[in-house]
Amino acid sequence: MGKPTGFMEYGRTDAGHRTVEERIKDFAEFTEPQSRESLNTQAARCMDCGVPFCHAGFVVQGLSIGCPLSNLVPEINDLVYRGEIEKAYRRLTKTHPFPEFTARVCPALCEGSCTLGEHEPPVTIKEIERFVSDEIVASGALRPRYPKVTTGKSIAVVGSGPSGLACADLLNQFGNRVTVFERADRAGGLLMYGIPNMKLEKQVVETRVELMRDEGVRFQTGTEIGNDYPVLALMRDFDAIVLCAGATQERLLAAPGADHAGVVTAVPYLTASTKNLLDGTPMPAEMDARDKDVIVVGGGDTGTDCIATAIRRGARSVAQFEIMPKLPDERAANNPWPLWPRVFKTDYGQEEASKLFGKDPREFLTTVKEIKGDGHRVTSVVTVGVEWEEQGGRMVPAELPDTERERPCGLLLTAMGFTGPERILIDQMNLQTDARGNVKADEDGYRTSLPTVFAAGDMRRGPSLVIWAIHEGIRAAKACDRYLRQKQNV
Repeated sequence: MGKPTGFMEYGRTDAGHRTVEERIKDFAEFTEPQSRESLNTQAARCMDCGVPFCHAGFVVQGLSIGCPLSNLVPEINDLVYRGEIEKAYRRLTKTHPFPEFTARVCPALCEGSCTLGEHEPPVTIKEIERFVSDEIVASGALRPRYPKVTTGKSIAVVGSGPSGLACADLLNQFGNRVTVFERADRAGGLLMYGIPNMKLEKQVVETRVELMRDEGVRFQTGTEIGNDYPVLALMRDFDAIVLCAGATQERLLAAPGADHAGVVTAVPYLTASTKNLLDGTPMPAEMDARDKDVIVVGGGDTGTDCIATAIRRGARSVAQFEIMPKLPDERAANNPWPLWPRVFKTDYGQEEASKLFGKDPREFLTTVKEIKGDGHRVTSVVTVGVEWEEQGGRMVPAELPDTERERPCGLLLTAMGFTGPERILIDQMNLQTDARGNVKADEDGYRTSLPTVFAAGDMRRGPSLVIWAIHEGIRAAKACDRYLRQKQNV
């Protein structure tokens, strides 16, 4: 390593944030990256630990240990410390096609398993990754990579989210003719319309998509397979199909009055906000947050994004209800290193709400029992406290007596996660599914019950992180290409 004692000499320094007062006035990214000199020092903290769990890339007890892509983190950090940024980028992209995405939206599974992090604050791996990728883009060194061979095979990738982009990118590099179908008007899927601009500026996504176009990938947007393009025609026109359409079925709020105008699920709300930002498309009236009391149901990243978006859209107040208990401030005994740390954190949306409204917007062990309206729109919600108790071998929430409370609400945003993929493709292709309703495909071949149809990402794995979607897209591309080559040689 360039600085063997760096981890003993330097403390962790994180990226700065634009002030709340400044950043809520626009939709620009809220972070302020560190300087080259500062990140050079941060890279020096990587401790040559011998067994770098940061790139272990596997799951234990349902929690990730290290990066699913097995990024060569210590080597990258060493190159950054030595100032060899282009070499660091080449090393990074040996395993990771899109570091500019995860450097902004990944929770940094690598840092959760950093060996230094067992006793000290972990290395700022995510921020170093962003610095490396942004430096390459800014320098003009990010150029098209043209396939060196041609297989003559044509492959359709359905969905242009992180798994679809990763799959299409690698299949194209293998020499296949790749067409990506996306039902939205822009490519990027979740990256474009499910994550707000202040966390992932859309120019970052568009730059990558344009690069892939230059490299030969064809994007056909505004086309929904099974609707605009018949499934039978797709199977006739392409040698293979990889389904990367995500787990887009949002979990709905099961409470009386949930059909009132102004009760909106998270993804359509975030999509409308981004379309307004990019195209000037007016926000639908039922999604208007201006001068309204906004309530967000559900925690997680999507709930945070809804809070931050509503604030920028002029909400009068914001509250967030989470049915789960508050996480501990430090690792619990059953959550040891190097498992991903399940600890309490305050994200950018909660930080903004706390600053503007004087308190953390989150209330834990709370759920919505009833939604009231005036005949036109939601006007209030009735909440109730809950406790978790075991029933029939599983934990379920039970209402606590005398905890009902009515609260004003002009816009209710539900961010309660996703239940699985939509059924249109599954039903039209008559695909087998697993017990959770995901497309059934094994982790080695990624093949579905149809021999030329593969599945990857959330559509196969279930709702997960962007980094896992990319991991799945890469592996499905390898499996699909291998299948076609073997078939050709028979």
